[in-house]
Amino acid sequence: MPVGKATFVSSFNGDSFAIDGEMSSAGIANLFARTSGTAKVEGSIGRNGASPKHFSSQYQSGKKNSVTAIRFSGGKVASYENTPEPRKGESWIDVTTSHLAGALDPLSATLIRTQDPAKVCGRTIRFFDGELRGDLSLAAPSLSDNGTVTCRASFSPVSGYRKGKKQIEYMRSKSRMSITFAQLGSTGFFAPVSASDGTQIGTVRIAATKIVAR
Repeated sequence: MPVGKATFVSSFNGDSFAIDGEMSSAGIANLFARTSGTAKVEGSIGRNGASPKHFSSQYQSGKKNSVTAIRFSGGKVASYENTPEPRKGESWIDVTTSHLAGALDPLSATLIRTQDPAKVCGRTIRFFDGELRGDLSLAAPSLSDNGTVTCRASFSPVSGYRKGKKQIEYMRSKSRMSITFAQLGSTGFFAPVSASDGTQIGTVRIAATKIVAR
């Protein structure tokens, strides 16, 4: 059952990059609440990969709206803002400066710079979306004849969430994720083109239906 669609436009120009994405709900998901959103990031490209400067996202579902902005400086999170602020409580785990060390926004974090598909996995993606700070550990690479590589992925929450939250605990202990990466032309980067994740209500699959080079 289709639940949404998205379009991402990635631009690589010398030592800079930009990604601009749009998503919207589709099919049965619209029966519950029409959802739409945007996400964009821009930054520079170094020897070790993408280094974001600005990340922003906007999300609307029914009557709920949220806006996030993250600013990076010197390869680190310099500031971030969420509107509205997340609801916290006694079980909330705060994001600390040490948690943010080496963390990138969700778009930049999944850009992996390597020429060797076998080296895409065997690493941990440290991401921060303005609220949740989490890790995705990639392992067990499976190479295909078309140049893509599929990694088994496991999720570990770090901070920015309520301890004991069922969704988070399920993703950490029971979720079975896999992510397939493909080369982005001659950019030297691999990026996700499909993913599957077991959730409490069934398996969710995300796949690129068309990739166009311009």
